[in-house]
Order: sequence, then structure tokens, then C-alpha cells
Amino acid sequence: MAGGSDVPAARSDDSAPDSNGAARIAPANNAGEYRSYSRSGGDDRRRGGEGARVGRSLDRRPPRPEEPDLPDDIQASDLDPTIRRDLLSLDKGNAETVARHLVMAAALIADDPELALAHARAARQRAGRIAVVRETAGVTAYHAGEWAEALSELRTARRMSGGSGLLAVMADCERGLGRPERAIELGRSEEARALQGEEAIELRIVVAGARMDLGQVDQAVVTLQTAELDPARSGSAHARLFYAYADALVAAGRTDEGLTWFLNAAAADLEGDTDAEDRAAELTAEN
Repeated sequence: MAGGSDVPAARSDDSAPDSNGAARIAPANNAGEYRSYSRSGGDDRRRGGEGARVGRSLDRRPPRPEEPDLPDDIQASDLDPTIRRDLLSLDKGNAETVARHLVMAAALIADDPELALAHARAARQRAGRIAVVRETAGVTAYHAGEWAEALSELRTARRMSGGSGLLAVMADCERGLGRPERAIELGRSEEARALQGEEAIELRIVVAGARMDLGQVDQAVVTLQTAELDPARSGSAHARLFYAYADALVAAGRTDEGLTWFLNAAAADLEGDTDAEDRAAELTAEN
């Protein structure tokens, strides 16, 4: 399976996602990272059921769960305007708090995915009927290794908003739950056939990884043989595709070809997302 460090879709181990898929998270404007991942409370919390005054009915709502603190310098205006528009159905105060939690989730997802997830869960608790909030909760849970929660949230987001995005992340969640067959089924779905560009590449990488999970090494090689497998291409998605192909070739005993594709991956990897150079050096030393 592919290696790297910035976008999720194929896992490098059983506990943490790595950088082989594409997904979305509500971004901060100053981060400029909309729909890109790296793997990786204010005093306005409203509480119900804490008592009643004479002449007023009891508020029977359960107390809102504790939320992580929101730094004073994190503002709702830091959130991408297209995401903020999705929050317009909320009352102003709640929308502001949700936006700030989404900004924190985006800011923390690479370095502290557990705390990022706490912020995403707080946003979900406040705005669970908004698709982008559920999607953010799902992707953040993915980065935190909470496969079942991630899959549930992403399914909910897709039911709410439609579309065929995030299939790669959902498929990799199935792998994380020990169900590679379901990941392969997602790769065969009608929605998968509609994917193009990087989304299609990422799903193909995940499906190949699922084949590897099942010991179907030759099928993994074939899965990755696509028109996008062109050494003249460059960029993060193609670097990960070349890396995954090299990894599958080596697993199939085709070491010389694998070395070539690790070198291709290193050349395509303009952002340093993979360890292709190191893998190529290791293979060269072994031969």
C-alpha cells in the first residue's frame, strides 16, 4: 500500500491512517487547506435540566457534554466562507461556536487528532443536522483511528448531501475495521465508477491495499494499472499512486520493477509526502 503523510485513504498500519486518500475538512481561511488532510469551550455553552425557578417549567434537556476550550484568538471568521454559509440555519451564537470548533478541528488534525476529534464532536453536538459538520466529524475520527465512528459520520454526511466523494476514506475505514472485502465492494460501486481525477486515484490505492490485506498481491498490481500510471506525471496523488504500485510490485516479487516505480514516485513527489527515496535506497542496498 502507498506511503506518505498528508492525505488519508490507505493505512500504513492498524492504528493510524496515512496519506493515501482524499477527503474534506472545514478549513481556516489562513490555512488555505480546504479538502486536504494531514494525518494525522467557551462560556457560551448552553445547558439544560439544571433546575427551575418557581412559575417556570423544568427544562428537561440533558446537559450538553463538556466541550474543549476555544482559544480567544480563534474566530468564526477564520472559517472558509463557503462553510460558514452552511451554518446560517443556526442561531448566531451557536453558529459562531460551531465555526470556531471547526477551525480548531482543522488546525489540530495533523498534530493532535484526538483533540481535533473532541472539537469536531462538539460541533456535531451543536449542529448535527448540517452535512459539512458530520463530514468533518467523520474525517477527524478517521485521522484519530476511530474507524466505526468515522464510517458512521461519513455515511450520514453523504445521505444528507449526496454525491460520491469520500469513498476512499470510507473504504479505508472498512479496512481498519477488518473488512477489506467491503472496501473492494465500494471500489466496484456505481458511485466509484463516476469518480475522476485524484478521487479515483485515491480509491484505487485503497482497493489495492484491501487486495494486499487479503494476500491478493497480483490483483493489487492489476488494480493499480491505470492510464494515470504515467511516470511523466507529478504531484501528490500521482506520487502516492506510483508508490503503491511499487509496493505491490515488490510484494509480488518483481523487485527491479518496484525499484523503478519507487524512483518514479520520488521524482513525482514534489511535496515530500512519501518516503519513496528511502525505499528506493533500501532496495538498492539489498540488491
